[in-house]
Amino acid sequence: MKIVKFIICLLFGLMFINAGLDKFLHYMPMPEFTPEQMKVFDAFNQLHWLIPLVGAVEVIGGLLFIFQKTRALGAIVILPVMVGIVLHVFTIDKSQMGMSIAGVLFLINIWMIFDNKEKYKALLT
Repeated sequence: MKIVKFIICLLFGLMFINAGLDKFLHYMPMPEFTPEQMKVFDAFNQLHWLIPLVGAVEVIGGLLFIFQKTRALGAIVILPVMVGIVLHVFTIDKSQMGMSIAGVLFLINIWMIFDNKEKYKALLT
């Protein structure tokens, strides 16, 4: 079970590292946007600091998520981005593939938060 969890966390972390690096290096192709999606994309681009901030959080959180010792911190760092992804996919994007991927990633993130709940107790007391 330990190796399965490591592989899941490795893939999760690599997905976020890849997404974050793409925000800086722009190596993945852009999808075709609907007019509603284009409005959202334009709004994000109006805030010049937002995309680099999200990219940095994705890279840092993804790296932290991979290693057992820092996974609890990585899960918390990634959580706000993950919530944003889930809200975006379920309200604006609405593609079956996007909903499936976002749902699975969100569940993995929540699983790791609950799996590391003992490490958070000092923060809550």
